[in-house]
Amino acid sequence: MADETLRANLRHATGTIRDKRARAVAELADWDRLRAAGKAVKDHTLRHLDRYLLQLEEAVTAAGGTVHWAADAAEANRLVTDLVLATGEREVVKVKSMATQEIGLDEALEAAGVAAYETDLAELIVQLGHDRPSHILVPAIHRNRGEIRDIFRAEMARWGRPAPADLGDSPAELAEAARLHLREKFLRAKVAVSGANFMVAETGTLVVLESEGNGRMCLTLPETLISVVGIEKVIPTWRDLEIFLQLLPRSSTAERMNPYTTMWTGTTDGDGPSAFHLVLLDNGRTDTLADAVGRQALRCIRCSACLNVCPVYERAGGHAYGSVYPGPIGAVLTPQLRGTDTAVDASLPYASTLCGACYDVCPVAIDIPEVLVHLRERIAQGGPVTRGGLRVRIRPARGHAAERAALRAARHLLDHPGVLRAGERLLARARRLGFRPQHLPGPARAWTTTRALPEPPAEPFRDWWIRERGTTDR
Repeated sequence: MADETLRANLRHATGTIRDKRARAVAELADWDRLRAAGKAVKDHTLRHLDRYLLQLEEAVTAAGGTVHWAADAAEANRLVTDLVLATGEREVVKVKSMATQEIGLDEALEAAGVAAYETDLAELIVQLGHDRPSHILVPAIHRNRGEIRDIFRAEMARWGRPAPADLGDSPAELAEAARLHLREKFLRAKVAVSGANFMVAETGTLVVLESEGNGRMCLTLPETLISVVGIEKVIPTWRDLEIFLQLLPRSSTAERMNPYTTMWTGTTDGDGPSAFHLVLLDNGRTDTLADAVGRQALRCIRCSACLNVCPVYERAGGHAYGSVYPGPIGAVLTPQLRGTDTAVDASLPYASTLCGACYDVCPVAIDIPEVLVHLRERIAQGGPVTRGGLRVRIRPARGHAAERAALRAARHLLDHPGVLRAGERLLARARRLGFRPQHLPGPARAWTTTRALPEPPAEPFRDWWIRERGTTDR
């Protein structure tokens, strides 16, 4: 919050993307129906996820691929590392995959002596800068052109082809430096690791949408392709895919059609990788599916529209969320995937004003404010949750005793109309004696330091009603 450069970068970038998206969406008269269709397909798939995942496995296997199942991050990292080492190679190129960032795959590969090179331009900036992604769509959104130029000059030589000595900060120069740096890696790499935006159960086809073409180089040139994909990314049919190929580009990059949409189904002799492995990642997703309210977060298609309209994200940036999934969707997804045992994860559902802008722009109608309130209740009150496939009861998180006490007091007050009436009259009389507090006492003071506390009313509503209507009937 105190980093003025960061806040300026975020304000400019999110504002620009937000405005472009609004214009792109306004072009479609049936946007609301597309949104409803996307929601319906996702909800149907999640209700029958077991069936569609088995259908996907059968189709991928029939097309020459191999399917692996990973219950958690450790198993997924072990699977991918073993697959890479079995090829005899010690380096891989990657097309942007949030799932691999979620499980820490780059670090696992490095520990095994394998170098992983990010090839998405923004991911490359993050990797060269020894940084972390701060946005779902634009991971380096917190960097400006001058900072990127300095990173390229200082770090590119350590990772491969160096940046030109006279590199400027124009977009064309920066893109050309990245292109030349990455080209040698594309031509040399024998193994690639990818994610996927969608998996079509009907045919076993995987789909990646990207804007630069670097992903297509990863997906077609290497001899071995390993895709790590969350199990919620499956959709039933090709017909369903048509819906999302309209929703995602307009919601993410504000484009009518995605520049590079790559699809592959298993392997084909003489065309593309000769070996294809699909790692289906759970890592808390089936536990999330067990929550009737929270499971809607699994509809997410990673468009990032909710980040670009969120007043909290715009001021705090993605790093504040402590997760690869920042912004409103991260605030509801991360605590379900990782649990709420840490202070950061327990704080995420509170990183929102509940203004509802995220729900309004979500292309699959995830009611993020509803899930935020649901998770806040879980954190403050504790209760039953699913962890590792087992139903357990968690204790309330620390630091919420005052909140629980306030809610108990409010419940008692609202359950006893006579006490409520007496309190209203006492407050009105105190106002006539000059009682107009600016701040609440004790722990509640933190809430009123940035909010104006309303003045007590001159007359309780109940008394006004009786005086005006002459009756206590309500």
